[in-house]
Amino acid sequence: MTERDKIFSRIRDALKTASPKPGSHHLGHHPTAQQPDSLTAARTAASGARDWLPSVGHTEAEWITLFTKNSFDLRTSVIVAADAGAAHRQLRALSEAEGWARVATHGHGIAAGASAALGLNQINTDGGYDVHALERCDAGISGCDALIAQTGSILLTTRSGGGRALSVLPPHHVVIARLDQMVPDLPSAYELLHHTYGPAQWPSMITIITGPSRTGDIERILVLGAHGPKKLTVILY
Repeated sequence: MTERDKIFSRIRDALKTASPKPGSHHLGHHPTAQQPDSLTAARTAASGARDWLPSVGHTEAEWITLFTKNSFDLRTSVIVAADAGAAHRQLRALSEAEGWARVATHGHGIAAGASAALGLNQINTDGGYDVHALERCDAGISGCDALIAQTGSILLTTRSGGGRALSVLPPHHVVIARLDQMVPDLPSAYELLHHTYGPAQWPSMITIITGPSRTGDIERILVLGAHGPKKLTVILY
């Protein structure tokens, strides 16, 4: 038996041992990957996780306050509007202030309605599009699955965010969200995904966006826009 064969043999032996799913270690048993997932199991795991996660309060007002504070610390702009019409006006004011000429959007109800109100040239990422033209857009406008108060994050999937590139290529990412999309913490965000998509219909991409793209690799100097948008704005109504 060659060394290569020995390595693969050890890998095959290791794969025969069941391992716990992430977040299930506190349950006292080790579910295997073959066991069906469920919202109940997700909630049980989430309940254990909250024992060591920071408190986020119990009311929607507390969550909004915490989300706004965390966003400010992360250099995410948060604009709170009274209703959809006010949100559209805030988006238009942002467009005029930055001199947008072209935006990218998708067919999600919230994002599509807000983008249409701008009256600008648009690229819709629901169908085929030129990736170079998407890069030349001044902003990408998307919806989201949820806002996470605990971390000031945006939970986004390919379905709610218009694909994989819309939230990455344009230099300014604008998220249009409703107040009822605010969740208190990360466990609640995953519960929401289980509830929305079920065990077999999850989107091809799920991402959690926490502030504009950044890096501090070079001499620990923070640089925004390193691997994606330099600006991130949430318009909440």
